[in-house]
Amino acid sequence: MSDHDLLPAFLTPAWLGEVLGHEVRDLGVRRIGDGLVGMNLRLRVGYADPDAAATAGAPATVVAKLPSPDPTSRATGVALRNYEREVKFYRDLAGTLDIRVAHCWHADWDEASGDFVLVLEDLAPGEQGNQLTGCTVEQARTAVLELAKLHGPRWGDPTLADIEWLGRRTSREDSERLAGMYQLFLPGFLATYSTYLDDDQQRLVTEFASRVVEWAETAGSGPLTVTHGDYRLDNLMFASPAGGYPVAAVDWQSPGHGPGINDVSYFLGAGLLPEQRRAVERDLVREYAEALRAYDVTIDDDELWRLYARGAYAGVIMTVVASQIVATTDRSEALFEAMGTRHTRHALDLDAASLI
Repeated sequence: MSDHDLLPAFLTPAWLGEVLGHEVRDLGVRRIGDGLVGMNLRLRVGYADPDAAATAGAPATVVAKLPSPDPTSRATGVALRNYEREVKFYRDLAGTLDIRVAHCWHADWDEASGDFVLVLEDLAPGEQGNQLTGCTVEQARTAVLELAKLHGPRWGDPTLADIEWLGRRTSREDSERLAGMYQLFLPGFLATYSTYLDDDQQRLVTEFASRVVEWAETAGSGPLTVTHGDYRLDNLMFASPAGGYPVAAVDWQSPGHGPGINDVSYFLGAGLLPEQRRAVERDLVREYAEALRAYDVTIDDDELWRLYARGAYAGVIMTVVASQIVATTDRSEALFEAMGTRHTRHALDLDAASLI
């Protein structure tokens, strides 16, 4: 199957021309990225009148984001409302935030089928981060400070509670549901990934199973804001020598209404190698707090650090659950190996269990 065969029947040159406002004659198609739940296609746009399109600033390439062609991953995206949430994030929420995201020309979700389509700005020549290798300290600083631009504008905003599709835990039933998922998927996770974990790490993920409800019910205390939910290197585009934004966040399939510091803890827990993280995480959390103050956010540094340390379990939960509900590939196994070893080490380093 060629990449062109991955295009759904509706995504024709004529359809894209209507979206972009210029007649399109032909499309070049190439699959990009390693999306586990969604599929990204880079479309090279051949305009009927290329000079007029260029003068008007029409894009030479765009990215179409679509459901995964893998049935398991697609079913996951539908069941967890990932596709719906991403469309509604770009359509209804992105404009109220300061974080850099791709410009969106079209966002549509079909409730009956669960299918969706996004037509987004191509962020090349920015380069995707690599969760397997980790990032530099400077890239980590850029990414953490960018989170203040996500969290700050809607920090403590009570109207976020009216946005039904944002992920959140508001009841004990929600916490128990999360615990049930963790307990359900833990045996499968350990069957594959225990070989990568030392005894302390295996003990941490196993013992946490009985404390997920307790953790979840305390993790949502304090001011809430818009969260990304999966803010990691594979979902960030960094400037390259050829250009691009300093950083831009993609994959808005899990936006939530919760504690922003969990995004910070999740990112640093696996974005940096443990030795790097230990050396800089206190300073980066402090810089994040300072960036929040530009939005008139009042927060105590010591309390923020405590919440950051407790938030280390967010990465543990994501790793255990997500590793069992997406298609298994060599890349996905390497990804969850890296996440599993780093997030568990993060929780151990910070003695997160004592903060539940």
